[in-house]
Amino acid sequence: MINVSDQPAPRSLIVTLYGAYGRFAQGPLPVAELIRLLAAVGVDAPSVRSSVSRLKRRGLLLPARTAQGAAGYELSDEALELLDDGDRRVYGAAPAADESWVLAVFSVPESERQKRHVLRSRLAGLGFGTAAPGVWIAPARLYEETRHTLQRLGLEAYVDFFRGEHLGFAPTVEAVARWWDLTAIAKEHEAFLDRHASVLHAWQHRPDTPPEEAYRDYLLALDAWRHLPYVDPGLPARLLPQDWPGARSAAVFHGLHERLRDAGAEFAGV
Repeated sequence: MINVSDQPAPRSLIVTLYGAYGRFAQGPLPVAELIRLLAAVGVDAPSVRSSVSRLKRRGLLLPARTAQGAAGYELSDEALELLDDGDRRVYGAAPAADESWVLAVFSVPESERQKRHVLRSRLAGLGFGTAAPGVWIAPARLYEETRHTLQRLGLEAYVDFFRGEHLGFAPTVEAVARWWDLTAIAKEHEAFLDRHASVLHAWQHRPDTPPEEAYRDYLLALDAWRHLPYVDPGLPARLLPQDWPGARSAAVFHGLHERLRDAGAEFAGV
């Protein structure tokens, strides 16, 4: 039974559905199929229709007809690119222990201050911490993804990147605790574990994998997980507090992915 108070946003679930299964379908997903697949995770038909309309206005979903002539929706090129970019974060392995950093330094004229807000929000959304006003920092492995993202948004003219080591007076472990809100990130991991660790435990003790149940539990776990690799940039373990929950939450997600993804695809029809 799905607790309504814990129900994820329908719009987020639709994006998660397309990321997990919809983009691999043969042609557009019919509206009736979207309604069926979202009903399995507790979303009613009116909520599906209104959320699809919002995603269409944002340019992420495009109306299209199936081979049989039914009304449906497919991903735009922009949405496909965003999902492809996200795969490396969402499904990627644990980061290496490399302690080199990339710095993003930007300057935006006052006449274009809205772009300053976009830059800040995008860098934060990619997992950057704040080293100083206008100076953002992240593990160096995030450089290529960040460069690609800012180029796609037409913001590259305002940013300079630098790569290097931390040589400050304070130990790096103390500096990291200033650059990121580690307490808030840990709480996000703990919330994921509170909801999904018991789900994995239950599946590990089942011999069967019914497709609809697998689909439901996998989609809900993926929807909760896919934001976490952006909230948590994957800092080296020695720079994190003891008993950091990130490795445990990653193990739970990857365990659910291995156990449920393919069985869920059977229910999703892909």
